[in-house]
Amino acid sequence: MELILIPLLLGILSYLIPKNILPWFALLGSALVLIHQITLLPNFDLQSTIVLWKAHEAMPLGLTFEMKWDGFSMLMLLMTSSISFLIFLSNFNRNLAKSNNFTALAFFMQFGMNGVFLAADGMLFYIFWEFTLIPIFLILYLYGTGSSRVPLFTFFIYTFAGSLAMLASFMALGVFASDFSHQSLIQVQLDPTLSFWVMMGFFIAFAVKIPLFPFHYWQPQTYSDAPMAGTMLLSALMLKMALFGIVKWMLPTCSEVLYQSKWLLLILSLIGIIYGALVAMRQYDIKKLYAFASLSHLGIITAALALLTEAALFGASIQILNHSLLSVGMFLIADILENRLKTKDIRQIGGIAKLAPSFGFWCAIITLASVSVPFTAGFIGEFIILLELFHHNNIMGILGLSTIVLGAVFMLRAFQLSMFGFPIISSFQDLTWNELAVLLLVSVAVLLLGLFPDTVSQLVMPALQDIISSIQDSKQ
Repeated sequence: MELILIPLLLGILSYLIPKNILPWFALLGSALVLIHQITLLPNFDLQSTIVLWKAHEAMPLGLTFEMKWDGFSMLMLLMTSSISFLIFLSNFNRNLAKSNNFTALAFFMQFGMNGVFLAADGMLFYIFWEFTLIPIFLILYLYGTGSSRVPLFTFFIYTFAGSLAMLASFMALGVFASDFSHQSLIQVQLDPTLSFWVMMGFFIAFAVKIPLFPFHYWQPQTYSDAPMAGTMLLSALMLKMALFGIVKWMLPTCSEVLYQSKWLLLILSLIGIIYGALVAMRQYDIKKLYAFASLSHLGIITAALALLTEAALFGASIQILNHSLLSVGMFLIADILENRLKTKDIRQIGGIAKLAPSFGFWCAIITLASVSVPFTAGFIGEFIILLELFHHNNIMGILGLSTIVLGAVFMLRAFQLSMFGFPIISSFQDLTWNELAVLLLVSVAVLLLGLFPDTVSQLVMPALQDIISSIQDSKQ
């Protein structure tokens, strides 16, 4: 239970810490959470599932409050803790780091996300899912830069409406199950019509949160207006809850209409890849450019989830980590440019590499990693997923392959406009120690994942195989 209690306690203590030492408290506290999770790995049997809490019998309304973790859940927990540490590190020398409210809300966000990844009860999953909306909304509301609150409330309405659709699906499943435990819900056999509507409830909730085309309307302006930490929380962490939910809840509980849902998810994913890339190529607001880039890159992950093969799910796992790490790097770069130059328009920047060579070098590294050059995590993840797409359908494989070509176009275009050419400005402060540390850690992590993907495979494959087996068993 300490996996969720430690972030909750750190969030409460954040209100009591003096502002002058608050950045160190946040940094060391987030490191403590990460180190604690790493210490659990040596004694973890990869073939097992660790039960944290399970009631002796179902409570009123069928609630079990069951919590447990397997290799896939632990991957998401480690990702959450690592990204949280990087977020606190990237904000270390900014005024936001001295805000008790922000530090507490960030830890509460981590508490909620850990609960999502540990919940083995449908209603408990929904409670934690909905809880995460509160701290992220407050972070965006209190520290966002937009002059209008319309995008923020659009984000809230979209995600809240999606959550209600998911709640309806859980309640429908609960009618036919003895309780709301994960095991009971995935064993429910529904007629195809009802299973389709249950699947749609889950699908809407997860598609909005990712976001998946065409549910992305809230994303670009929200990303653009959010503070750096808020954008990182949204892109690097919050949307991963939806990817986790598809694998853990939507696919196993809706196996009766799995074939139809696979085609729906595949088609929308491929549209999102191409649409996001084409719009990104026309963007000059660097945050919106990265927002549409995220939409495009996520399409390849959701396509992999729809294929539901061991190799595709492994590739998706690598890409989930890769996307989270690169989101931190890219939005840190965007924030540095906006902070130093007071603009997000890459046409008004130019020549930064001549004025700040260290910044230019690390921007090049992050850009190359984002276009999936060999020896990076993106190369391994995309290669596996594209190979599986070609095995499934040649046309879909070709469309999926466009993510590499189009991704290189918009990322290299953004790098060229901002880093090269004649300097438009006379001076530019180079990287601070914490900014350099974040970009270094992100780059090293992406490289190590690309060189040693087996470390992820050994952790997640037993859990992913169990998920696929449960789906196949429920179809028989």
